[in-house]
Amino acid sequence: MTYTVRKFDAVIVGAGGAGLRAAIQLSEAGLKTAVLSKVFPTRSHTVAAQGGVAASLGNSEEDHWHWHMYDTVKGSDWLGDQDAIEFMCRKANEVVVELEHYGMPFDRLDNGKIYQRPFGGHMSNFGEKPVRRSCAAADRTGHAMLHAMYQRNVKANTQFFVEWQALDLIRDDEGDVQGVTAMDMETGEVVAFHARATIFATGGAGRIFHSSTNAFINTGDGLGMAARAGIPLEDMEFWQFHPTGVAGAGVLITEGVRGEGGILRNSSGERFMERYAPNAKDLASRDVVSRAMVTEINEGRGCGPNKDFVLLDITHLDPATIMKRLPGIREIGLQFASVDCIKEPLPVVPTCHYQMGGIPTNYHGQVVLGTDQVVNGFYAAGECACASVHGANRLGTNSLLDLLVFGKSAGETAVEDLQKGRAHKPLHTASIDKTMARLDRLNNQKGGANVHETRLTMQRTMQKHAGVFRFSDLLKAGVTEILKVADDVARTEIKDKSKIFNMARIEALELDNQIEVAKATMISAEARKESRGAHVRDDALDTAETPDGRDDKNWLKHTLWHRDGNRLEYKAVKMKPLSVDTIELKKRAY
Repeated sequence: MTYTVRKFDAVIVGAGGAGLRAAIQLSEAGLKTAVLSKVFPTRSHTVAAQGGVAASLGNSEEDHWHWHMYDTVKGSDWLGDQDAIEFMCRKANEVVVELEHYGMPFDRLDNGKIYQRPFGGHMSNFGEKPVRRSCAAADRTGHAMLHAMYQRNVKANTQFFVEWQALDLIRDDEGDVQGVTAMDMETGEVVAFHARATIFATGGAGRIFHSSTNAFINTGDGLGMAARAGIPLEDMEFWQFHPTGVAGAGVLITEGVRGEGGILRNSSGERFMERYAPNAKDLASRDVVSRAMVTEINEGRGCGPNKDFVLLDITHLDPATIMKRLPGIREIGLQFASVDCIKEPLPVVPTCHYQMGGIPTNYHGQVVLGTDQVVNGFYAAGECACASVHGANRLGTNSLLDLLVFGKSAGETAVEDLQKGRAHKPLHTASIDKTMARLDRLNNQKGGANVHETRLTMQRTMQKHAGVFRFSDLLKAGVTEILKVADDVARTEIKDKSKIFNMARIEALELDNQIEVAKATMISAEARKESRGAHVRDDALDTAETPDGRDDKNWLKHTLWHRDGNRLEYKAVKMKPLSVDTIELKKRAY
């Protein structure tokens, strides 16, 4: 196979919320910007975000960014970097108002201000009671956000390459990033996008699990590309299982349902969250609610013929409220559960939803090695990046905020760097040769592993060995199993060798990325000998020194997984904020 070269000032991989927000900064600064996407931008996975975007606007009651910061640090189980968390929470109001000015159709209060709803873990006055902080457009917030920002990019003349699969980073011998290689799905053509700035906004990798709320496009492409280029992946043991996926389907039921007054009930009709989180109840943090649901099911209080789900009840709400605030949820219930939520409760189970880890970055959006060594020309934002603002557990509606704040921040930093005069360096062809060799291997493989079967084995291995609750023996066995799967991925075979819209080839290339994320997750999880946030081990003891199994003495640190030798190293959590006092460690309770 051969390739061609195209030059841009900046190339952005991913056209979801983070990629579109970064592109606005670059294109409006007059820079020649390319955005690569596997799907049309308004079909990116941000479209699935339902409940809202967090900002302490205080439109319905008193609120403050410092309270939001406290909730986010607490939600992260103190694994979030407090400088980045302060930056995000301080910037929240600004980026939401900017989005509104782009044309985002937020729901409104009677006084014309943006409507806000409560969400899990978001509290007033440093944990006093739930507060209305999530700015919503009914239950289609992400959908509205994508359209508003895509239209802004069209106005700014951003150049989109739709239905393109990014393949590998181009990184020279000095470690600087010079762009990416990518394949046009329509023709099979391979192009080297030679850029002065490269921004990854490729989203998450939830499809490494068998049950997931994620779209099929969420295959961790940016993480796989970064890992193959020698960039470590940070905190990959932390995966959020959303409490409310439709039982049997995995489709997301927004936390906004509970924000509007929805109640979780077991087979006895009991509102069981009162026992697990007496203060926040159904609006406790997601990891707390997910574990409570699994505990109810494991102890025989689940619903249905197999007692394998619980019920989300909004039948007590006014039907007019449901049709105004949650119309999409009613539609999802009818389509995927054959349940009209106006008349009967929805069957729900925890389902893999979000990765807290990713490509290590600072709050400027720059990719960093070790503690603070910046990788020149490389930036990342959104779910593929780890700033780290979510730590061991993300609060609901902080994801859309993450996209806006760090998409803009990465774009701003790239603009500043390019305006300082960073030139195109001579293209490092050795990186491109590795891509071509990978494609040639796939095209010429005989007697190899089946892509579909190998992917399914990987997904079932992840679901079994690294789920909501984690067990020491299962994690150890999981490492062995996932490395066996990796051997099969290295010899996958495709029967169809054609070039035009060859989705068999694309799925094999996606699997190359998924397995890097799966290895990083399993190996990092087995090594972390504590419970923290979404990572809960059966062998982590609850003592005075280790509340709920959390070991701050030995494990208050970030994991860095290196693909070379599956090597792990660690770096300190940044406990010092930018301008306020440190939010000190304490037991996390709701």
